[in-house]
Amino acid sequence: MKRFTCGELVEVITAYLDDALDQPSRAAVEAHLTCCADCGHYVDQFRTTIRFLADPPPGKLSAGTRERLMSAFRNRRRV
Repeated sequence: MKRFTCGELVEVITAYLDDALDQPSRAAVEAHLTCCADCGHYVDQFRTTIRFLADPPPGKLSAGTRERLMSAFRNRRRV
């Protein structure tokens, strides 16, 4: 089974959360998460952010603001 480093996990986190990884890669991510508390915390924060941005209460964030934030997350590793 492939073993992910923390840096590699960050690269595939959106695919993992979107259930877009093949089964061996998904299993490798989950194995890493059981051993790495920092990455587990990162995934939890990412899930919370996605949940918040996906359906904000009226007046919280505009659609444009949500899109800019999501774009920043997607492009974060490209900088």
